[in-house]
Amino acid sequence: MQNKKYFLQNEYISLLKTLEPNAKGLWGLMNAHQMVEHMTYAFQLGDGKVKVDQLISPEENIPKFQDWILTNKAMKINIQNPLISSNPQDLKHSNYFDSIEELEQEILDFFKVYSSNPNLSLLNPFFGSLNEELNTNLLFKHSIHHLKQFGIEVDYVEG
Repeated sequence: MQNKKYFLQNEYISLLKTLEPNAKGLWGLMNAHQMVEHMTYAFQLGDGKVKVDQLISPEENIPKFQDWILTNKAMKINIQNPLISSNPQDLKHSNYFDSIEELEQEILDFFKVYSSNPNLSLLNPFFGSLNEELNTNLLFKHSIHHLKQFGIEVDYVEG
C-alpha cells in the first residue's frame, strides 16, 4: 500500500497537469477537466466529506468486491456508475488548475483523516465499509483507470 500512497501523494497530480483541460478521453463522456473534478468527489467519498447512508450493492457481494479492491486487476473500461448522470456534471471551477489544486488538497485531506483516525471505516455505496487500506487501493485503481482513459499508462507494482 505504501507505493500506492506515494503515487497518489507525489505523482498523480503531476500527471494530471500534463493533460489539456478539454482533452477527450479514449472512452466515456468526460473531458480531462471534468475527470479531475470527478476524482475530487471520489476522494471526498473516501474521507467522509461526502456522506453515504446506504449500500446499493447486494450485501452478499461485498466480500468479493473488497477482495477485488486488493488485487492488481484494473477497473473495466467504460464502467457505468448508476449514481452518476450520463451527462458530465457542470464544472465547479472554470480554471483547470484550480480544479487540480482542489484535488491535490483532497488527497492531502484523505490521508490526514486516516492518519488521525487509523481505525476509521466509511461506507462506500458499491463496496461496503472501507478502511484506509481498502479506500487507498480503490482510489489508486480509480486514478489509474482515469489516467488510462486519457492515454497515460502507469506501470505500478506494489512492493
